[in-house]
Amino acid sequence: MSACVPTRATDSHQNRTKRAPQPHSPPPPPPRRFRIAGADVSASIAVFLIALPLSLGIALATGAPLQAGLVAAAAGGLVAGRLGGCPLQVSGPAAGLTVVTADLIHRYGWRTTCAVTVLAGVAQLALGCLRVARTALAVSPAIVHGMLAGIGVTIAVAQLHIVLGGTPQSSVLANLRALPAQLADVHPADVAMSVLTLALLLLWPRVPGRLGHLMRKIPAALVAVAGATLTASLAGLSLAKVDLPSWSSHALAGLPEGPALGIAAAVLTTTLVCSVQSLLGAVAVDKLVAGQPGLSARVGRSNLNRELLGQGAANIVSGALGGLPVAGVAVRSSANVQAGAVSRNSTMLHGVLVVVAALLMVPVLELIPLASLAALVMAVGIQMVSLHHIRTVTRHREVLVYVVTTLGVVFLGVLEGVLLGVTVAVAVALNRLAHTRITHDEKEGVHHVHVRGQLTFLAVPRLSRTLHLVPQGTHVVVELDGSFMDHAAYESLQDWQNSHTARGGTAELTGRRTGVRDTGPGRIGFEAALANTATSTTIGATSGTTTGAPARTTADAPTGGPTTSTVCRCHPWTPWRNHQCDHRRSTPAGGHPDDPKDQPTDRPAPGTAEPSSPGTGTHPCAGPNPGAGTGTHPGTDTPTDTGTPRSGTGTGTAGSQLARGISAFQRDTAPLVRGELARLAKEGQRPSQLFLTCADSRLVTSMITSSGPGDLFVVRNVGNLVPPPGEESGDDSVAAAIEYAVDVLRVRSITVCGHSGCGAMQALLNSEPGSAKTPLKRWLRHGVPSLERMADDGRPWARLAGRAPADAVEQLCLTNVVQQLEHLRGHESVARALREGALELHGMYFHVGEAQAYLLTEADGGGLFDGVGVADMSA
Repeated sequence: MSACVPTRATDSHQNRTKRAPQPHSPPPPPPRRFRIAGADVSASIAVFLIALPLSLGIALATGAPLQAGLVAAAAGGLVAGRLGGCPLQVSGPAAGLTVVTADLIHRYGWRTTCAVTVLAGVAQLALGCLRVARTALAVSPAIVHGMLAGIGVTIAVAQLHIVLGGTPQSSVLANLRALPAQLADVHPADVAMSVLTLALLLLWPRVPGRLGHLMRKIPAALVAVAGATLTASLAGLSLAKVDLPSWSSHALAGLPEGPALGIAAAVLTTTLVCSVQSLLGAVAVDKLVAGQPGLSARVGRSNLNRELLGQGAANIVSGALGGLPVAGVAVRSSANVQAGAVSRNSTMLHGVLVVVAALLMVPVLELIPLASLAALVMAVGIQMVSLHHIRTVTRHREVLVYVVTTLGVVFLGVLEGVLLGVTVAVAVALNRLAHTRITHDEKEGVHHVHVRGQLTFLAVPRLSRTLHLVPQGTHVVVELDGSFMDHAAYESLQDWQNSHTARGGTAELTGRRTGVRDTGPGRIGFEAALANTATSTTIGATSGTTTGAPARTTADAPTGGPTTSTVCRCHPWTPWRNHQCDHRRSTPAGGHPDDPKDQPTDRPAPGTAEPSSPGTGTHPCAGPNPGAGTGTHPGTDTPTDTGTPRSGTGTGTAGSQLARGISAFQRDTAPLVRGELARLAKEGQRPSQLFLTCADSRLVTSMITSSGPGDLFVVRNVGNLVPPPGEESGDDSVAAAIEYAVDVLRVRSITVCGHSGCGAMQALLNSEPGSAKTPLKRWLRHGVPSLERMADDGRPWARLAGRAPADAVEQLCLTNVVQQLEHLRGHESVARALREGALELHGMYFHVGEAQAYLLTEADGGGLFDGVGVADMSA
């Protein structure tokens, strides 16, 4: 799972008690006047400066009237901004719709294209009323990313002709065929303005230092287009420029003209692309909002069905007024969040500014060179082919779906490419379900049957043939490497098991996932293993015996003592249930080994040693004690072998405990993780999160985040402290880890995790001025700002949802998480990634005694830590 699970948004209205009106109460206060926050005003200006050139560029790329881009931007800002379910998403003409719209204009003309936009809006309203928005997100990400990549390639190839001073053709193939002739007839002025635009787009965000930080407040797209426009005007270059006819001659929507089937397909395609892009954009905005302190509690999560209704209404208005189709736009939405918007007012105000510009800035807009707008849109198209998405689909083995969808969109069209991608995705899924590889080999007298893939009825004949090749009376290990087994496969394995064990053989069923080994007797252990193919079950030849560890008898016990047999049920590598070693004695006559009433009651208490039978020397498990937890969860970075020695005569040392723990890992865990670790060793680490927490031994990061090898990049120190950047005599190890994680590993989130009973916070509270500066005290100076923050009466305290902190130590632990997040934001690499929307920050508090995790939701300057429950985890 992800280390940072989205927490429940707090609704302040749920906590307000409704008071009955008093008969003699004063009249209610007058309604509050409508106000627009200053942050919304500044954010709307930033979004407007980005939307203006992009709207014109996308209209140019589609072949529509240039005013159509401005109409769509205004409709998206005002209508979708007011009615949509994602307050901070900015809608307007999107690059993802360029290919679809250009094809419609080429086939049916502009007025019919506007009618198709209106009908697509009506379809979106219907889908929103049916509340199917979540269903739309079930489309494979490989198909969505492939569709966007194909659209991006189509845009880039078409706009290349305008960049070179020519005119694009109607299809990608036609554009590619015409490219050599266009290269032979290059217009130097157009190429110069295009190169200048691309250079400013590329270099503007990369200006270093404080000057660069100030310059980046102006959008690069605006700077690029304005720079090219100013250069062309001063140089007096003769080249094509924006031409905005009078609004009185602007064409509005008309009745659709064309074949009914073609119009229906056009409406379906427009609806699909608009809806999927808008809904994915809303989900992306939610992630950006979650990374902004104080914003998630104020804005809340998106209502996707309402967002679909808002997008439908915006398309109806835009199409009716002669505008382009409308969808959520990632670039503008990201800029809106990063510019500090706090409500939907910023989106609506951006729409107002677009209307003002369309009416009053026509003379200025007509100075913009078309080559500059084409270069801008070409850059957007190239960015739609994301290397990150390619790496993701490759890692999930869906690159075939991605490539087929991309090529289908490029050469056949958007709808045809998506349908082709869906077909391939279904075929790949069925192939994975049906394709099962079964092999058989023998090593040192033990027969190994490897089953790779899902075990369904289609694989039963091959499975039966392979199992019946195993000689009778031998020991067999059946390794199931899959996540599904149907009833036919279950019965086949069960029948073979009954036959094989009846002839004196033994069978061991194993899996590669959790490594749980269940050595229960007979069919009980077998059925438990079949319930979860990730377990390992040893099946004895007769009930009551196992082959995983030899049954120990008390033959050497004193005369007259009870004769018992011990069956060892070891679980060395589980989703953290501590190490379980259940020693079962022989059951009474007629009893059942798994019946609770027939179990012995003298099991050792956790943390105590199980006495060995005299003369046996070692415990049957040859492992640490049952209650202390041998073995570790996958990816555990803290050793958990705290058991007492198994020797029946002496007391062991820490070294022997370590050796036993390593031995248990090599025996039980290494075979299960070797394949995954080999893959990680070959591909390199690609963690998604940096997890910065305390060095406390009770905090096992992989346990509380259910993560495994390669998931977390972990930094641990005393007190989970982040030294502020640039501090004199600062600790570079933490800063180096942060820089490496953000700039090299490209982690997507950073979590600062504190915990209850932190000794560092206790030492910080008890520190006395003037005492000796030991290394520990010198390190704890980085926690002094947390202490000062807690002592500041002018700032609200960090708190837990549902209860007050237990004492001053817990209060400081909570405050320290909030303060260290502030230190973290001061690091240049983190600040840059936050501005780009590539990083999220999370605060976390783990109560050790309660085994309860809390995630930070910044409701105010102090911070509220909300508990994570089972419902949150499943969501």
